[in-house]
Amino acid sequence: MRVVDIVDGRIDESELITTSEEISQAYKRTILRPDDLVIALRGKLGAIAKIGVNLAGANLTRGVALLSSSDRYHPEYLRFYLSSTIGQNLIEKNLNGSALQEIPIASLRRLPVATPPLAEQIAIAEALKGAEARIAALEALITKKRDLKQAAMQQLLTGKTRLPGFSSEWETVKLGELAEMSSGGTPTSSVSAYYGGHIPWVSISDMTGQGKFISSTERKLTDLGLKNCSAKLFPTGTLLYAMYASLGECSIAEAPLCSSQAILGIQPHANTSAQFLYYYLSSIRPTVKLMGQHGTQSNLNKAMIQNFQLRLPPYKEQLAITEILSDMDEEIAALEAEAEKAHAIKQGMMQTLLTGKVRLV
Repeated sequence: MRVVDIVDGRIDESELITTSEEISQAYKRTILRPDDLVIALRGKLGAIAKIGVNLAGANLTRGVALLSSSDRYHPEYLRFYLSSTIGQNLIEKNLNGSALQEIPIASLRRLPVATPPLAEQIAIAEALKGAEARIAALEALITKKRDLKQAAMQQLLTGKTRLPGFSSEWETVKLGELAEMSSGGTPTSSVSAYYGGHIPWVSISDMTGQGKFISSTERKLTDLGLKNCSAKLFPTGTLLYAMYASLGECSIAEAPLCSSQAILGIQPHANTSAQFLYYYLSSIRPTVKLMGQHGTQSNLNKAMIQNFQLRLPPYKEQLAITEILSDMDEEIAALEAEAEKAHAIKQGMMQTLLTGKVRLV
């Protein structure tokens, strides 16, 4: 078992390396038993996981330390303690000073661990496992909902599944026939008078950070900055499409804004839904990523995007399709917010229970 096999508090068994019985016996000091803990000494410093029955008998490579189960520490309590902010700060303070940072085994042995009676350790561990299970359930549900949305996009955006009440033929068109397109620009960064104004200026990091809708940006241009570059002020409802770096990333402007030259502004014509095009462009992103892989840098250009071909339903059917997909987006967003809250609750519990600020009955 290697450092890379410790993932999110568990052992990822998908790529474990097998070895011979002879080698295993040569490293028998690190043969694992159920309820043992393993902790990364380098690389993913401080990453920790508990060993289950299915991994009993496995060995460790260098860079991973074994914390054998004992009568003094409940293994789940110790896992939570060492993975908490408290434990991780202790580990960080005990790193060696070399370029390849690691925590020596000797330092790990000396880490002070707040140790309540064993019964209280068990109670704390059970409470935190409950919070952990809540997070895992929410994350599993989010994954399921995302998969359902992806399947719905594949069916609804291609016409394989039609919504009740719609039967008209879909038209095969090129994206360039449905919208006006123009790229943005970047004012000279050394001229301070061009920045710090009131005009939102979208970069690809704004798109990857905010997702479907963008109304504010990290950087803003002044009127002078907009005037002295090739950027254009795009109206509300413009699709923003990444041509460099995060190829195919797509967002919708919720306010008038401009963008860098890495982004194409797509302004749909009448009877073409910006949200329908958003979902269409999002659905083909895996293919678009491959299209851009030419030469030393992976880029798209306006001509390539204008030639994207799609099947377009009548406008009312576009709206009906986007309503369904938008509802699914809202449901996923609500679950993500709930998961974020659950993470915060767990962190708060760890901070109070592992320090003794709150005692369990």
